Amino acid sequence: MRKKKDLVSLRDLDRGEVFNILKMARKLKKRPLLCKTSCGDKTLALLFQKPSNRTRISFEVAMVHLGGYVLYLSPSEIDMGGREPVKDVGRVVSRYVDGIVARVFSHNDVQDLSVYSDVPVINGLSDMAHPCQALSDVFTVMEAKGLKKVKLAYVGDGNNVLNSLVMAAAKTGLNMSIATPAGYEPDAENFDEAVREARLSKAAIWKCNDPFEAVRDADVVYTDVWVSMGQEQDREKRLKDFRPFQVNDRLMKAAKPDALIMHCLPAHRGEEITDVIDGKNSIVYDQAENRMHVQKAVLLKLMSS
Repeated sequence: MRKKKDLVSLRDLDRGEVFNILKMARKLKKRPLLCKTSCGDKTLALLFQKPSNRTRISFEVAMVHLGGYVLYLSPSEIDMGGREPVKDVGRVVSRYVDGIVARVFSHNDVQDLSVYSDVPVINGLSDMAHPCQALSDVFTVMEAKGLKKVKLAYVGDGNNVLNSLVMAAAKTGLNMSIATPAGYEPDAENFDEAVREARLSKAAIWKCNDPFEAVRDADVVYTDVWVSMGQEQDREKRLKDFRPFQVNDRLMKAAKPDALIMHCLPAHRGEEITDVIDGKNSIVYDQAENRMHVQKAVLLKLMSS
Protein backbone atom coordinates (compact mmCIF):
# COMPACT_ATOMS: atom_id res chain seq x y z
CA MET A 1 0.00 0.00 0.00
CA ARG A 2 1.38 3.40 -0.96
CA LYS A 3 1.97 6.02 1.71
CA LYS A 4 -0.95 8.41 2.01
CA LYS A 5 -0.50 12.01 0.87
CA ASP A 6 -2.39 15.01 2.26
CA LEU A 7 -3.12 18.47 0.91
CA VAL A 8 -3.16 20.65 4.01
CA SER A 9 -1.37 23.51 2.27
CA LEU A 10 0.42 24.01 -1.02
CA ARG A 11 3.65 23.30 0.79
CA ASP A 12 2.59 19.65 0.48
CA LEU A 13 2.99 19.78 -3.31
CA ASP A 14 6.17 20.33 -5.27
CA ARG A 15 6.19 22.23 -8.57
CA GLY A 16 5.92 19.06 -10.64
CA GLU A 17 2.90 17.86 -8.68
CA VAL A 18 1.17 21.23 -9.08
CA PHE A 19 1.64 21.19 -12.86
CA ASN A 20 0.47 17.57 -13.07
CA ILE A 21 -2.74 18.54 -11.28
CA LEU A 22 -3.27 21.50 -13.63
CA LYS A 23 -2.67 19.34 -16.70
CA MET A 24 -5.06 16.67 -15.49
CA ALA A 25 -7.68 19.32 -14.68
CA ARG A 26 -7.45 20.55 -18.27
CA LYS A 27 -8.12 17.03 -19.56
CA LEU A 28 -10.99 16.53 -17.16
CA LYS A 29 -12.62 19.80 -18.11
CA LYS A 30 -12.70 18.68 -21.74
CA ARG A 31 -13.86 15.17 -20.84
CA PRO A 32 -15.64 15.23 -17.44
CA LEU A 33 -16.10 11.44 -17.26
CA LEU A 34 -12.59 10.58 -18.46
CA CYS A 35 -11.79 8.82 -15.19
CA LYS A 36 -15.30 7.74 -14.23
CA THR A 37 -14.23 4.55 -12.42
CA SER A 38 -10.97 5.76 -10.85
CA CYS A 39 -12.50 6.16 -7.40
CA GLY A 40 -15.11 3.43 -7.76
CA ASP A 41 -16.22 1.91 -4.45
CA LYS A 42 -14.42 4.68 -2.54
CA THR A 43 -16.01 7.11 -0.11
CA LEU A 44 -15.07 10.74 0.51
CA ALA A 45 -16.15 12.38 3.77
CA LEU A 46 -16.83 16.12 3.74
CA LEU A 47 -16.22 17.12 7.34
CA PHE A 48 -17.30 20.75 7.65
CA GLN A 49 -17.18 23.15 10.59
CA LYS A 50 -18.19 25.98 8.22
CA PRO A 51 -21.07 25.97 5.71
CA SER A 52 -20.22 26.12 2.04
CA ASN A 53 -21.61 26.48 -1.47
CA ARG A 54 -18.77 25.95 -3.96
CA THR A 55 -16.58 23.70 -1.81
CA ARG A 56 -19.33 21.24 -1.00
CA ILE A 57 -20.96 21.06 -4.43
CA SER A 58 -17.71 20.96 -6.40
CA PHE A 59 -16.26 18.14 -4.30
CA GLU A 60 -19.50 16.14 -4.32
CA VAL A 61 -19.90 16.35 -8.09
CA ALA A 62 -16.20 15.70 -8.66
CA MET A 63 -16.31 12.52 -6.58
CA VAL A 64 -19.46 11.30 -8.32
CA HIS A 65 -17.79 11.85 -11.71
CA LEU A 66 -14.93 9.65 -10.49
CA GLY A 67 -17.37 6.87 -9.57
CA GLY A 68 -17.19 7.34 -5.82
CA TYR A 69 -19.57 8.10 -2.98
CA VAL A 70 -19.74 11.22 -0.80
CA LEU A 71 -20.73 11.52 2.85
CA TYR A 72 -21.44 15.09 4.01
CA LEU A 73 -21.07 15.78 7.73
CA SER A 74 -22.49 19.19 8.64
CA PRO A 75 -21.10 21.50 11.34
CA SER A 76 -23.70 20.36 13.87
CA GLU A 77 -23.26 16.62 13.32
CA ILE A 78 -19.67 16.09 14.43
CA ASP A 79 -18.71 19.26 16.31
CA MET A 80 -15.05 18.35 15.79
CA GLY A 81 -12.90 19.85 18.51
CA GLY A 82 -15.97 20.48 20.68
CA ARG A 83 -17.96 17.35 21.41
CA GLU A 84 -15.11 15.14 20.27
CA PRO A 85 -11.34 15.78 20.03
CA VAL A 86 -9.89 16.20 16.54
CA LYS A 87 -7.56 13.24 16.98
CA ASP A 88 -10.47 10.92 17.79
CA VAL A 89 -12.43 12.17 14.79
CA GLY A 90 -9.42 11.54 12.55
CA ARG A 91 -8.79 8.05 13.90
CA VAL A 92 -12.44 7.00 13.73
CA VAL A 93 -13.63 8.59 10.48
CA SER A 94 -10.59 7.33 8.58
CA ARG A 95 -11.62 3.76 9.52
CA TYR A 96 -14.82 4.25 7.53
CA VAL A 97 -13.83 6.30 4.46
CA ASP A 98 -11.06 6.60 1.89
CA GLY A 99 -10.50 10.36 2.04
CA ILE A 100 -11.51 13.42 4.07
CA VAL A 101 -12.12 17.02 3.01
CA ALA A 102 -12.07 19.26 6.07
CA ARG A 103 -13.45 22.80 6.09
CA VAL A 104 -12.46 24.27 9.45
CA PHE A 105 -12.01 27.47 11.41
CA SER A 106 -8.54 26.74 12.79
CA HIS A 107 -5.68 25.53 10.61
CA ASN A 108 -4.49 23.50 13.60
CA ASP A 109 -7.58 21.32 13.28
CA VAL A 110 -6.86 20.26 9.71
CA GLN A 111 -3.19 19.74 10.58
CA ASP A 112 -4.12 17.51 13.53
CA LEU A 113 -6.66 15.68 11.41
CA SER A 114 -3.97 14.86 8.86
CA VAL A 115 -1.70 13.51 11.61
CA TYR A 116 -4.30 11.16 13.08
CA SER A 117 -6.11 10.15 9.89
CA ASP A 118 -5.01 7.01 8.05
CA VAL A 119 -6.47 8.32 4.76
CA PRO A 120 -5.68 11.44 2.72
CA VAL A 121 -6.88 14.74 4.21
CA ILE A 122 -7.63 17.71 1.96
CA ASN A 123 -7.95 21.21 3.33
CA GLY A 124 -11.25 22.61 2.04
CA LEU A 125 -10.53 25.89 3.86
CA SER A 126 -8.91 26.96 7.11
CA ASP A 127 -8.06 30.34 8.58
CA MET A 128 -4.51 29.98 7.21
CA ALA A 129 -4.93 28.35 3.80
CA HIS A 130 -7.28 27.51 0.95
CA PRO A 131 -5.11 25.37 -1.34
CA CYS A 132 -7.87 24.02 -3.61
CA GLN A 133 -9.10 27.54 -4.29
CA ALA A 134 -5.59 28.70 -5.19
CA LEU A 135 -4.96 25.78 -7.53
CA SER A 136 -8.25 26.52 -9.26
CA ASP A 137 -7.36 30.21 -9.51
CA VAL A 138 -4.01 29.52 -11.16
CA PHE A 139 -5.72 27.07 -13.50
CA THR A 140 -8.21 29.80 -14.44
CA VAL A 141 -5.42 32.29 -15.17
CA MET A 142 -3.55 29.66 -17.19
CA GLU A 143 -6.69 28.95 -19.20
CA ALA A 144 -7.41 32.63 -19.90
CA LYS A 145 -3.97 34.20 -20.24
CA GLY A 146 -1.28 31.58 -19.81
CA LEU A 147 1.26 31.85 -17.00
CA LYS A 148 4.45 33.22 -18.58
CA LYS A 149 4.89 36.99 -18.42
CA VAL A 150 1.45 37.36 -16.88
CA LYS A 151 0.87 39.62 -13.88
CA LEU A 152 -1.79 38.84 -11.30
CA ALA A 153 -2.60 41.68 -8.90
CA TYR A 154 -4.33 40.88 -5.62
CA VAL A 155 -6.03 43.74 -3.76
CA GLY A 156 -7.57 43.36 -0.32
CA ASP A 157 -7.12 41.27 2.80
CA GLY A 158 -4.02 39.18 3.50
CA ASN A 159 -6.19 36.19 4.27
CA ASN A 160 -6.19 32.43 3.77
CA VAL A 161 -6.93 32.71 0.05
CA LEU A 162 -3.99 35.05 -0.46
CA ASN A 163 -1.65 32.84 1.57
CA SER A 164 -2.37 29.95 -0.78
CA LEU A 165 -2.56 32.05 -3.94
CA VAL A 166 0.88 33.56 -3.50
CA MET A 167 2.34 30.07 -3.02
CA ALA A 168 0.54 28.78 -6.10
CA ALA A 169 1.86 31.71 -8.13
CA ALA A 170 5.39 31.09 -6.89
CA LYS A 171 5.29 27.42 -7.80
CA THR A 172 3.93 28.04 -11.31
CA GLY A 173 5.99 31.07 -12.33
CA LEU A 174 3.06 33.49 -12.27
CA ASN A 175 4.09 37.09 -11.47
CA MET A 176 2.10 38.50 -8.58
CA SER A 177 1.72 41.88 -6.88
CA ILE A 178 -0.16 42.27 -3.61
CA ALA A 179 -1.74 45.36 -2.05
CA THR A 180 -3.20 45.24 1.46
CA PRO A 181 -3.81 47.92 4.06
CA ALA A 182 -1.02 48.25 6.62
CA GLY A 183 -1.53 45.62 9.29
CA TYR A 184 -3.45 43.26 7.00
CA GLU A 185 -0.50 41.72 5.15
CA PRO A 186 -0.34 37.99 4.34
CA ASP A 187 1.31 35.57 6.75
CA ALA A 188 5.00 36.58 6.84
CA GLU A 189 6.50 33.09 7.05
CA ASN A 190 4.37 31.79 4.19
CA PHE A 191 5.12 34.88 2.07
CA ASP A 192 8.87 34.56 2.62
CA GLU A 193 8.75 30.92 1.59
CA ALA A 194 6.77 31.86 -1.52
CA VAL A 195 9.42 34.42 -2.45
CA ARG A 196 12.11 31.76 -2.13
CA GLU A 197 10.02 29.40 -4.25
CA ALA A 198 9.52 32.15 -6.82
CA ARG A 199 13.26 32.41 -7.37
CA LEU A 200 13.22 28.84 -8.67
CA SER A 201 10.30 29.47 -11.03
CA LYS A 202 11.58 32.95 -11.98
CA ALA A 203 8.35 34.61 -10.84
CA ALA A 204 8.30 38.18 -9.53
CA ILE A 205 6.34 38.41 -6.28
CA TRP A 206 6.07 41.56 -4.18
CA LYS A 207 3.73 43.38 -1.81
CA CYS A 208 2.85 46.96 -0.95
CA ASN A 209 0.10 49.05 0.64
CA ASP A 210 -0.95 50.94 -2.51
CA PRO A 211 -3.65 49.29 -4.65
CA PHE A 212 -2.89 51.47 -7.69
CA GLU A 213 0.78 50.56 -7.58
CA ALA A 214 -0.07 46.85 -7.37
CA VAL A 215 -2.62 46.95 -10.18
CA ARG A 216 -0.47 48.96 -12.61
CA ASP A 217 -0.24 47.04 -15.93
CA ALA A 218 -1.84 43.93 -14.40
CA ASP A 219 -3.30 41.25 -16.66
CA VAL A 220 -5.63 39.99 -13.93
CA VAL A 221 -7.02 41.75 -10.84
CA TYR A 222 -8.20 39.59 -7.93
CA THR A 223 -10.02 40.48 -4.74
CA ASP A 224 -11.85 38.75 -1.89
CA VAL A 225 -14.23 39.70 0.92
CA TRP A 226 -13.04 42.14 3.55
CA VAL A 227 -14.94 40.47 6.40
CA SER A 228 -14.69 36.69 6.56
CA MET A 229 -16.65 34.31 8.75
CA GLY A 230 -15.54 34.81 12.36
CA GLN A 231 -14.52 38.46 11.84
CA GLU A 232 -17.97 40.01 12.13
CA GLN A 233 -17.08 41.82 15.36
CA ASP A 234 -14.47 43.84 13.42
CA ARG A 235 -16.75 44.62 10.50
CA GLU A 236 -16.99 48.41 10.86
CA LYS A 237 -13.24 48.85 11.35
CA ARG A 238 -12.46 46.62 8.40
CA LEU A 239 -14.88 48.43 6.11
CA LYS A 240 -13.16 51.70 6.98
CA ASP A 241 -9.61 50.36 6.63
CA PHE A 242 -10.27 48.63 3.31
CA ARG A 243 -12.37 51.31 1.61
CA PRO A 244 -9.45 52.60 -0.55
CA PHE A 245 -8.87 49.03 -1.77
CA GLN A 246 -12.19 48.55 -3.51
CA VAL A 247 -11.94 47.07 -7.01
CA ASN A 248 -13.90 49.52 -9.14
CA ASP A 249 -13.74 51.30 -12.50
CA ARG A 250 -11.16 53.78 -11.27
CA LEU A 251 -8.80 51.10 -10.00
CA MET A 252 -9.23 48.93 -13.08
CA LYS A 253 -8.05 51.83 -15.27
CA ALA A 254 -4.59 51.34 -13.76
CA ALA A 255 -4.51 47.78 -15.09
CA LYS A 256 -4.20 46.75 -18.72
CA PRO A 257 -7.26 47.60 -20.85
CA ASP A 258 -8.13 43.92 -21.25
CA ALA A 259 -7.40 42.99 -17.62
CA LEU A 260 -9.60 40.24 -16.24
CA ILE A 261 -11.37 40.31 -12.88
CA MET A 262 -11.38 37.43 -10.41
CA HIS A 263 -13.12 36.87 -7.08
CA CYS A 264 -13.40 33.56 -5.23
CA LEU A 265 -16.98 34.36 -4.10
CA PRO A 266 -19.21 35.01 -2.28
CA ALA A 267 -18.89 38.67 -3.29
CA HIS A 268 -20.24 41.68 -1.45
CA ARG A 269 -21.01 44.16 -4.21
CA GLY A 270 -20.47 47.70 -2.98
CA GLU A 271 -17.79 46.62 -0.52
CA GLU A 272 -14.64 44.94 -1.89
CA ILE A 273 -15.91 45.20 -5.47
CA THR A 274 -18.47 47.15 -7.47
CA ASP A 275 -20.55 45.92 -10.40
CA VAL A 276 -17.36 45.55 -12.44
CA ILE A 277 -17.68 41.96 -11.25
CA ASP A 278 -20.60 41.62 -13.66
CA GLY A 279 -18.78 43.17 -16.61
CA LYS A 280 -17.41 41.55 -19.76
CA ASN A 281 -13.90 41.17 -18.28
CA SER A 282 -15.10 39.20 -15.25
CA ILE A 283 -14.20 35.50 -15.18
CA VAL A 284 -15.51 34.79 -11.68
CA TYR A 285 -17.94 32.11 -12.84
CA ASP A 286 -15.28 30.30 -14.87
CA GLN A 287 -13.19 30.50 -11.72
CA ALA A 288 -15.99 28.96 -9.66
CA GLU A 289 -16.59 26.17 -12.18
CA ASN A 290 -12.91 25.31 -12.26
CA ARG A 291 -13.01 24.35 -8.60
CA MET A 292 -14.72 21.13 -9.66
CA HIS A 293 -12.23 20.24 -12.40
CA VAL A 294 -9.15 20.97 -10.33
CA GLN A 295 -10.46 19.22 -7.24
CA LYS A 296 -11.27 16.21 -9.36
CA ALA A 297 -7.60 16.14 -10.36
CA VAL A 298 -6.62 16.47 -6.69
CA LEU A 299 -8.86 13.54 -5.74
CA LEU A 300 -7.34 11.45 -8.51
CA LYS A 301 -3.84 12.21 -7.27
CA LEU A 302 -4.58 11.45 -3.62
CA MET A 303 -7.27 8.77 -3.75
CA SER A 304 -7.25 6.81 -7.00
CA SER A 305 -5.97 3.23 -6.98
